[in-house]
Amino acid sequence: MHFISTFLILQIFWNLSLLPLQHFSPIHPVVLILSSPELQWSSLEPLDLEEFLMSQLRSEDSDLMHEFGDFPDDDLKVEQVEKERRTIRHSVPEDGGDLDPHVRDCVKSYTQPWLVVSRRCQGDGWSAYSERVGLHKVLHKQIFESDFQPENKDKPSPTLAGLSDDSSRTLTSCDFNLRSLAPDQRVEGLLAFSSHEELDRFNQEARHAKRHPEVFALYPPPDEDDAVEIRPIPDCPKEHTGERILIRCQAMKFEIDIEPIFATMALYDLKERKKISENFYCDLNSEQFRNFLKPHTPHVDHSTLARSAIFSVTYPSPDIYLVIKIEKVLQQGEISDCADPYLTMRESDSTKNRDKLEKLKSLAEAFCQRLGRYRMPFAWATVNIMEVISQTAASDRDVTDSDSVKGGVYEFVHRRTCFRVISCMWFFHHILEIYQKIQEGDRLSDEDLLKFLADIKKSSTPQRRIKTIPGCIKLDMSPIHDTPQACLSTELIPLIPVAEKNIRPIKEVLEFPSSEVYVPHNIYRNLLFVYPQRLNFVNRLTSARNITIKIQFMSGEDPSCVLPVIYGKSSGPELLQEVYTPVTYHNKSPDFYEEVKLSLPARLTERHHLLFTFYHISCQQKQNQSGNCETLIGYSWLPILNCDRLQMGQFCLPIVLERLPVNYSLHTPERLPPQVPPVKWMESHKGLFNVEVQAVSSVHPQDNHLERFFTLCHALEGGTTFPVRIKDEKIPENKLEHELKLSIISLPSSNLEPLVLFLHRVLDKLFTLIMQPMVIAGQTANLAQIAFESVVSIVNSLHNSQELFRDQLGRNILLATYLYWVFRLPDPPRDVQNAGPAGSAPSSDSRYMTIGPSTAARVGSMLLQSRIRSSSNPDIPAQQASDEDAEIKDILSAKGLNYPGSRVSTYVETSNYQNSAGSTRPSNRKQFHEELALQMVVSTGVCRENAYKYAWFFFELLVKSMAQHVSQLDRYTVPRRSRFSDRFKDDVTTIVSVVTAEICTILVKQQKEVEQAEKINISLAFFLYDLLSLMDRGFVFQLVRNYCNQMSAKSVSMPTLISMRLEFLRILCSHEHYLNLSLFFSNPASAPASPCPSISSQSSGSYQEQQRILALFDLSQEFKQQHYLTGLLLTELSAALDMEGKVQRKAINAIYSLLCSHDLDDRCVKADVRAKVAALYLPLVGIIIESTNYLDFTGMWKSIDDLENVPPINQSVAMAIAGNPFNTLGRKSVATLAADTSRHLLVCFLWVMKNADRNLIQRWTVDMPPSQLNKLLELLTICVSCFEYRGKQSSDKVSTQALQKSQQAKLQLEEALLRGMGARGEMMKRVGGTDRTVGQRENLRWRKDLTQWRQTNDRQDKTKAELDQEALISGNLATEANLIVLDLLETIIQAVPLNECKDSVVGGVLKVLLHSLTCNQSTTFLRHTFSTLRALVVKFGDLLFEEEAEQCADLCQKVLQYCSSPVDENRSQACATLYLIMRYSYSNASNFSRVKMQVTMSLASLVGKSSDFQEEYLRRSLRTILAYAEEDAEMQNTQLPSQVDELLRNLNSILSDTVKMREFQEDPEMLMDLMYRIAKGYQTSPDLRLTWLQNMAEKHNNRKCYTESAMCLVHAAALVAEYLSMLEDHKYLPVGSVTFQNISSNVLEESAVSDDILSPDEDGVCSGRYFTESGLVGLLEQAAELFSNGGLYEAVNEVYKIIIPILEARRDFRKLASTHDKLHRAFDNIIQKGHKRMFGTYFRVGFYGAKFGDLDEREFIYKEPGITHLPEISHRLENFYSQCFGDETLVMIKDSTPVDRKLLNPSKAYIQITYVEPYFDDYEMKDRLTNFEKNFNLRRFMYTTPFTKSGRPRGELNEQYKRKTILTTMHAFPYVKTRINVIQKEEFDLTPIEVAIEDMQKKTRELAVATHREQPDAKMLQMLLQGSVGATVNQGPLEVAQVFLNEIPADPKLFRHHNKLRLCFKEFIMRCGEAVEKNKHLITSDQKEYQQELKKNYNRLRENLRPMLERKIPELYKPIVRPRLENRDSFKRLSFRRTLEENS
Repeated sequence: MHFISTFLILQIFWNLSLLPLQHFSPIHPVVLILSSPELQWSSLEPLDLEEFLMSQLRSEDSDLMHEFGDFPDDDLKVEQVEKERRTIRHSVPEDGGDLDPHVRDCVKSYTQPWLVVSRRCQGDGWSAYSERVGLHKVLHKQIFESDFQPENKDKPSPTLAGLSDDSSRTLTSCDFNLRSLAPDQRVEGLLAFSSHEELDRFNQEARHAKRHPEVFALYPPPDEDDAVEIRPIPDCPKEHTGERILIRCQAMKFEIDIEPIFATMALYDLKERKKISENFYCDLNSEQFRNFLKPHTPHVDHSTLARSAIFSVTYPSPDIYLVIKIEKVLQQGEISDCADPYLTMRESDSTKNRDKLEKLKSLAEAFCQRLGRYRMPFAWATVNIMEVISQTAASDRDVTDSDSVKGGVYEFVHRRTCFRVISCMWFFHHILEIYQKIQEGDRLSDEDLLKFLADIKKSSTPQRRIKTIPGCIKLDMSPIHDTPQACLSTELIPLIPVAEKNIRPIKEVLEFPSSEVYVPHNIYRNLLFVYPQRLNFVNRLTSARNITIKIQFMSGEDPSCVLPVIYGKSSGPELLQEVYTPVTYHNKSPDFYEEVKLSLPARLTERHHLLFTFYHISCQQKQNQSGNCETLIGYSWLPILNCDRLQMGQFCLPIVLERLPVNYSLHTPERLPPQVPPVKWMESHKGLFNVEVQAVSSVHPQDNHLERFFTLCHALEGGTTFPVRIKDEKIPENKLEHELKLSIISLPSSNLEPLVLFLHRVLDKLFTLIMQPMVIAGQTANLAQIAFESVVSIVNSLHNSQELFRDQLGRNILLATYLYWVFRLPDPPRDVQNAGPAGSAPSSDSRYMTIGPSTAARVGSMLLQSRIRSSSNPDIPAQQASDEDAEIKDILSAKGLNYPGSRVSTYVETSNYQNSAGSTRPSNRKQFHEELALQMVVSTGVCRENAYKYAWFFFELLVKSMAQHVSQLDRYTVPRRSRFSDRFKDDVTTIVSVVTAEICTILVKQQKEVEQAEKINISLAFFLYDLLSLMDRGFVFQLVRNYCNQMSAKSVSMPTLISMRLEFLRILCSHEHYLNLSLFFSNPASAPASPCPSISSQSSGSYQEQQRILALFDLSQEFKQQHYLTGLLLTELSAALDMEGKVQRKAINAIYSLLCSHDLDDRCVKADVRAKVAALYLPLVGIIIESTNYLDFTGMWKSIDDLENVPPINQSVAMAIAGNPFNTLGRKSVATLAADTSRHLLVCFLWVMKNADRNLIQRWTVDMPPSQLNKLLELLTICVSCFEYRGKQSSDKVSTQALQKSQQAKLQLEEALLRGMGARGEMMKRVGGTDRTVGQRENLRWRKDLTQWRQTNDRQDKTKAELDQEALISGNLATEANLIVLDLLETIIQAVPLNECKDSVVGGVLKVLLHSLTCNQSTTFLRHTFSTLRALVVKFGDLLFEEEAEQCADLCQKVLQYCSSPVDENRSQACATLYLIMRYSYSNASNFSRVKMQVTMSLASLVGKSSDFQEEYLRRSLRTILAYAEEDAEMQNTQLPSQVDELLRNLNSILSDTVKMREFQEDPEMLMDLMYRIAKGYQTSPDLRLTWLQNMAEKHNNRKCYTESAMCLVHAAALVAEYLSMLEDHKYLPVGSVTFQNISSNVLEESAVSDDILSPDEDGVCSGRYFTESGLVGLLEQAAELFSNGGLYEAVNEVYKIIIPILEARRDFRKLASTHDKLHRAFDNIIQKGHKRMFGTYFRVGFYGAKFGDLDEREFIYKEPGITHLPEISHRLENFYSQCFGDETLVMIKDSTPVDRKLLNPSKAYIQITYVEPYFDDYEMKDRLTNFEKNFNLRRFMYTTPFTKSGRPRGELNEQYKRKTILTTMHAFPYVKTRINVIQKEEFDLTPIEVAIEDMQKKTRELAVATHREQPDAKMLQMLLQGSVGATVNQGPLEVAQVFLNEIPADPKLFRHHNKLRLCFKEFIMRCGEAVEKNKHLITSDQKEYQQELKKNYNRLRENLRPMLERKIPELYKPIVRPRLENRDSFKRLSFRRTLEENS
């Protein structure tokens, strides 16, 4: 009904207005000229929502809208929440009748319920987050192969028998029978489908079954750091309590037990030197002793029987002590006398002392009867509370945590309750000597006590002068959190929970915090504590020595006026009329330590006072005295009120003698007026009695400013007689207004603590003043402006205080709490009829009077004039222009002056204001929200600045008051538009404009204050967010538009601007009715009715339709207008993607958290609703597709570079070969999005794709251009990589570390508790917490600790159960994400018939599918993927086999890989798919042979590559495929079954190789030998040989043997070259393997592939991708890269020599450029690294022993990495072969002498390892000049063995021989293996003189090289010189000369050698000379002496050698007459290669 009426009213508005939006918008749309394209969207006019909902809403839309609760009428809840009480009833004054107005207000405030405004659906979308806790219980466990652990088979230890056994047979032969195996279960209905449509439908139904509906429930929750839309609900205000400690008194015992004793406990803080708790009294006496006191205890109240107390400590510190004071009944004698029996007697000696004890007992009884009401001090004890708790904690640490860990994560919060209750014993410190020294100083006060405690702290025991009485107290202490049963509050009101039966009560002890506590008062408390301190009667000559004071609280002077308000002690009445202080025996100036606690009456008069009566107590009854033992000394008193204020503090009172004067209570004793008869004073009116009075009250502020304010306010409210008295001044009525204003202004100057304590009252009063015009002396006084300014000032000072906390939005927690729980609209103002003389008071609401038609300018200026007009502000002068901020002036004046430059769109008012029909209330009633808005608008100066700085407070205040206003309206008759007056809307517009301007100003001028701007921005957003629920939504949208325009108009940096607007929009979009606000239901969510028209019907006529579909995915103007908020947010996202990381993250997180909320919203469960919601985000899909280049998916656990999966072919090669249709792999664009942000964006994409209408998506994919489709497919590939499953982390080692961590955290917790780190912390948690996320209760969207996604960086924090849960959820996420991709691929595929270029679409889809198979996938996903692949094969078989041969090969490989899966289901799906591929390729012969070849190669590749390959599973799969072939009835008459059989037999034989390879996994050389043999076995099958060469290359690559890996690829390339040269004769192609000789002579092996073996035309042979020019180039490029990695840069050049002609022939200049670039780098490396390059190191390894099988007696050369030492290789081989044979069997031969077989033990295995060097003949050295040439193409190696004739290896110089052994290998190094057989061995020996010649030549060569280097190395040179001429070593060369050159040899055969050695020495000494000279130029100044020494040594060596060098052998220099045979022989001997026989 109200719809119609509203519509009629609106219709009237429409007719009245000139512009449709004018009515509700104070903004006229002006044309903005915008400079930058980003801002274009700003000027978009939002849809008028209210109008749209009334006129254009379709019925089906309205149904959908109601799904979301279309702003239901009961959306807004204003409810009263009862206060949670701790006590069973509210604490209220006993005398509740006629209360003082201030007390009455306070009590009302403390007892009335909270007023909370909430919205019904708020936070709906987030409730689901808390339900995620049990998510893991409803999910299915996904099975992943990576997590799958099959039944463990023992891994065989390596054995070597294998190679020897079948060395005769070929390794590929196989006699394993497949048919003997049982096949796996077959996939049902593999071929049972009638049509493709049926197959698709079946697959789709299977895919959609058992899917998890919410993607986001599986995804880690959004990051809370960005969650600006979380506005924490402040904790409900509570009464403040600190850390609570329960202390139970169990027993108190002395050595003897003779009298009643009484304990008093209190806490003291030594550091603050303060008593921090009230006293707790405890009586542990036996019934017998209690009876002693019966006469003095009229009755015992239950509440006084407590023996346990709860103490509260707000600021824990190590200096807090519990002090226990012990008193006993007063008796005669000093304390020392009374204590004597306790010191000297023992209960254990009872027989001896029985009589004495009985006597003492009866004496005590007598004293109790007579003096039972008086006490005396006796002893005290102390204990450090924190030490006890820490000991408890320490003892607790030994307890295991097994219990606490059971429930999952250990919650430290519970730790505090785990402290075990412990019992402690302490000794009493007896106060004996104190009393003996009493005259020197009083030692009973708290001051003295604190000194003792300080002493104890220093020396752990008090100084010796304190005597101790043996005895013990047993206490139990435990920290507590929950209140135990039978507790009483400090006012003795029972606390909840109440005890069922009558048990002994526990008392709460009031804390006196050691420092300020900032928690507003919350309960009524009105207590007074009186502390008598000292009395000084020293100068009085009386006998008064045992002095006590009787204390009473009087309401008048008559003795009957005594009030029973004093709290009793233990075992007595609850309330007393009087109390006596303990007596110090014979002391004239006693110290008192008594604490008297009183309950103050609520209504105090000037007659109330404290009365002190002083008595002398006679301890001994004298004969002549009657029963009374008291002797009156005098009186004193203290009035409670002084000028209506409580009297607090220290007083020194005089004492009046004899009797009290008349009317004494009206005056203080010091100022008593003279009386007749005169008053008799002690010591002539001197102050003799010191007393302190303190109040703990929640009604008396004890702050001058506050008291003055409250008093004046109550004076206003009437009922007060004037003049009002405040302190000493009297205020008449006519001064009241002035004084009140002063008191309001001075409010913020009051002290922080009292201001906070009474904060709620102060704000309530100020808000009342803002609302109520006050009538003072008949005049109406408006205090609104001053009150508002005071509020602003208080808000400012609370925010600026360092002591107070803020939440993460920067809101002061006290204020936020006040607004949420406490604030309620002030009572409506009372009518102002008695306004005094007629006309003197202006109309109370002239601000809102009706205005007639007027011009725009006049009306526009009304805002400025409103200051003058406002009844609220009579004090503001009219002309207010000087100090106004210019910008605000613009905003205000723009309302009236329509000039184009105005920042805010101007606005022309028409006669709208005449409207009164829509008015919601009589126009003369003032509303709080209107007054508040007005005050904000008209404020100036500092007040304005602060009001906008802390705008959040005023915004929330406005919203709460508006909500209360709306809740009072009749919402059925008052439409949304009319809820608020137009003037109010105008003010709101102004406020929003001013705040926006404020933000811009900060951003432009004060960059340092950006954080401040962010906070204001967020508070503004929340304001509009709240207004959406209260006001006309179209109006709020206009405010949003203004905000955006205004922000854009400023020159703010783009990232900052976007960031600000993003946060703003994120908050608005988090509105619970955001979907309705965005009109989500008005979306074309579904495609036209016919989703798959036949191709012929797709005529060009549907072009418009096609464009319409595509437009849905674009961010069009129409979209932005229709879906205003969504449009703004997506526009920001689009702009943000071009910015830097922080802004991108912010934008993506905003969208992400928004979709998250939809996904988990209970209102979005229905599929049609979800489709509509998803349609709202279709433009997001467009944005994501366009931003594919930004995405980073490399960090996502696994790179998608694995797609090719045949490393080491890298991506560039793969690209070259495959010609990728969409450039997924090759793209190297800069990833500007972080990996996690990319995932967030992609999960949004997946969500939209999952929920959007399928037909619509299908039409979209059909209509999109191919380039766009490729982008989409690329995006899907990225999604697959991005959401890959990580695998379950190993969690075994976690538990121990987690345990350690939890214990550390516990220690930290105790630390916090004990050391006061959490001092304010605990308290502040109650105020609102120190945490940034304070009090996020109901609207906390997600709590990470509740979800499975505890985001800890350190995985070791987690328990096994948690890891399992996490794995379960991430497994489901991976599955769901991949299934969404699969759904989309199916949608694309099913639309292929509609697509023109179907082949590229099918290829693209297949590529994505193959990529998904590469990743770690669940069985569920694989099942559906294989179904999709089979459907592809069935539907597009020919297309695939013909056009997509490359992809087909990949497909075969992937499917085969899954055929070997240990998971049964994966295998069975893969078998079915592989069989289907064979079956459908069979229809075309060439296709089938190609598939056969591809399968065979795939298997070879798999077998060679995988180390953990399970051949038994693969065999079972082969058997299953065989079963399919045998059972396929249709194909039985064809050749297919036999062909399949043959193929499977081949595959089975390949599998046998794996068995071998498995055994040698640990022995890389043996493994490579085996693979080499297998590759050799495929010499006749080029495809397979190529595959095995690649397998070898990969194995080498993994071991970082890059050179060998490169060689494998060079061989592979040679193989391809052979094939290509047969096929075509191109000049630029290599002529077979011959061309490769320069790279390696070994390559000629590949020429074995000749035409008789290979027919290039045969189908399926050489059909792989590598047998093409591109393939050849790819292989060579990869080889070049590997050579480069291996440091063989010269080989890189040789490889490119082959590539360059091919590239030139192709005119591929880009490739040529990069090739020459690589060559340039290679040559550069040669130049720079020069001789520093390290090549391989070589070792000869010989195997001896039958254990080695066919390795026995074989020798190999092993190539090891550069700088490998002998021990390294020795250790490696020893380790491996020890595992094979056992440590005892293996023997390592340590030397290089020849091995004699006869000496070896046949049962052992021997290995001999020798270092060898490359060996070259002299002629070879001419060609091998560079370091590279000396290390490349090596076939000969040499090692030397020293020996002597006697058999020892070493001897004297003249008997030292040397044997050189030269080994030749089968192939040249480097080769495709790292070890090569030795095929030839030569040996020759050198004689001693030849050994000497070789040594000297080497030395000489080294010296020459060092001397003639381009950049000489001084150190090197000096080292060589030292070894040649140094004094210490010149024995070296000199000794050689002396042995061999001293005499001419007798044997003429040695003449030549003698002469050669002599010449060697000549050259040596010459080189030494050169070196010494060179050194002279290299040395520094400090080496001159060293140089001289070298020179001297050189000269000495030269002199010593000279005679030997000058002696020639005459025979050698004779003239030659005729040639003789011997001479010929001697010429021959020049060759050093001489056999032993020749020499002998």
